[in-house]
Amino acid sequence: MEFGAERLSSRLACIEPAWASAEYCVAFSGGLDSTVLLDVMAELARARGFSLRAIHVDHGLQPESAAWAASCRATCRSAGVPIEVLALGLVPPAGASIEAAAREARYRSLSDCLRPGEWLLTAHHRDDQLETVLIQLLRGAGVPGLAAMPARARFGPGFHARPLLDFDRSCLADYAKRRGLAWLEDPMNDTTRFDRAWLRSRVLPAVRERWPAAAATVARSAAHLAQASRLLSEIAAADAAVIDDEGRLSIEGLARLSCDRQVNLLRWWLRTLGLRPPPAARLAASLRTFLVARRDAAPSLRWDDGELRRYRGRLYALAPLAASSIARTGPVAGVELDLGPGLGRFGLVPGEQGGLCARLAASAECRFRSGGEALRPHPERPRKRLKDLCQEMGIVPWMRDRLPLVYVGERLAAVGDLWIDSEFGVPAGRPALRPVWMDRPRLF
Repeated sequence: MEFGAERLSSRLACIEPAWASAEYCVAFSGGLDSTVLLDVMAELARARGFSLRAIHVDHGLQPESAAWAASCRATCRSAGVPIEVLALGLVPPAGASIEAAAREARYRSLSDCLRPGEWLLTAHHRDDQLETVLIQLLRGAGVPGLAAMPARARFGPGFHARPLLDFDRSCLADYAKRRGLAWLEDPMNDTTRFDRAWLRSRVLPAVRERWPAAAATVARSAAHLAQASRLLSEIAAADAAVIDDEGRLSIEGLARLSCDRQVNLLRWWLRTLGLRPPPAARLAASLRTFLVARRDAAPSLRWDDGELRRYRGRLYALAPLAASSIARTGPVAGVELDLGPGLGRFGLVPGEQGGLCARLAASAECRFRSGGEALRPHPERPRKRLKDLCQEMGIVPWMRDRLPLVYVGERLAAVGDLWIDSEFGVPAGRPALRPVWMDRPRLF
């Protein structure tokens, strides 16, 4: 049976039973694969009446990219599909993989543009799946990586579907020829300095010559690995339910698990927090430090995408934190001060719900700790060192130097949204400036 609207609708029904009433957005590059996907989806939209649009991401990496965007607009206009072009002007960092940087920027921009509940459709097919599995294998990926690309997944405010994974590229090419479709050829696809293009031009022809059904059989292996990955996730979720402590992990509970389950749990836990895990070998090697450290020790594991830290018998995971870089700012009243990556924003908001005396704090400044700070949160008690207050409240050590401190002149008036010095505080009902710490990182 030839590829066409009937076969695609069957795949969509497997991915989402209510597919005919969903909203769709095609990631449209203008190449063969996405041109076929757009053409078939446009036919189905006309027949079924569902919402369909397209997005073209112009990375800005090729001199012809503006002409490609214009061609994509023309194709969508002819198909009766509205299109949005996202011009990224991407400049990959020195030494970075252009492929990886382009992929990450593309998916980030697509996620930002997706509407709530909308389905993003990409034109990955069975040959792409074969390439992905082989590349992941050569990179030493674990089970989730070798499971390759799923047919559906949560994505931003909506979903991401790959409805062409059961079809070879040759099927799509035959369809395009029958329909007389025109498409663009990206020269980067033939640039063998990129891993995927090298594999496609040098390795896969020989593989297909020896094993003609390689794409189909490797796709089956990827499906088995995807099943194994789901089972590992279920085991990790069950383990986490036993040792989770309000979003932290009990070190004692973690120590009761086997080494394999410890690593499996931590990698799953990090992914659920939106953090890319470090290599499994590095994670396993660091685990012993967390498990056998003295009670008052503060071991940590840091990598490009996150950090693991231990405090008071619990394991914390967090995104990389900014250094304590604020030495002094101008007046902070009525403004939102960006404290740095991972630290959120801070300001003094006017109102009558209690806070700092509005008159005294009108010219307040924000700083980070330099040492020796003290304040009196309770008027009938003596002043206390900030160090002692943090210990009593159980604030994690790595956040103590990152607490935004509000100064009136040279006097410490408030610490974040945690404490206000009684000399500067006013009760509800009087004009005040209330400390507000937005997107505050975990302190306890």
